Amino acid sequence: MHRLTDRHRQQTGSYTGNPTNSQWTADMPTLTTYTTEVIPDWVDYNGHLRDAFYLLIFSYATDALMQRLGMDSDNREATGSSLFTLELHLNYLHEVKLGAQVEVHTQIIGHDAKRLHLYHSLHLVGGDKELSGNEQMLLHVDLAGPRSAPFSDAVLEKLQAIIEEQSDLPPPEYIGRVIGLPAKK
Repeated sequence: MHRLTDRHRQQTGSYTGNPTNSQWTADMPTLTTYTTEVIPDWVDYNGHLRDAFYLLIFSYATDALMQRLGMDSDNREATGSSLFTLELHLNYLHEVKLGAQVEVHTQIIGHDAKRLHLYHSLHLVGGDKELSGNEQMLLHVDLAGPRSAPFSDAVLEKLQAIIEEQSDLPPPEYIGRVIGLPAKK
């Protein structure tokens, strides 16, 4: 399945997680981590992106962020560590249609020794309008256990550098939300 996912990623989207290819500009201070076209297999009978494929796109963006942090497949094999998703929230804000060219902007919200809190937003390529938002809490894991483990100093330095680059960004509107119905009176 991992091979299929890699092949699919190569056919449909592109990482921009490599520091030499990532897009940082004064107009767009967030990190653009993934770009793709919405393909026919991803849409429903209304021609809209299916809910599961929003998450697939955000998952590929997380992979690209991991690559940028030096946590790629070679590092996983060498260190025996990776990131696991603890929790995520996904907000569908506007419809995305077949053939749309979309990109993911990634903002680091915070981190501690073992956890990473991030926010991905989906946009039309070059656009400002947020189509979907995805808040994630990730845990660094020693795969031998598996058990939680601290980030390496190198990863922590790269995380801190991204946070400093993004220090002027406001917090995303859709973080920290809770799902629930109003209390009955």
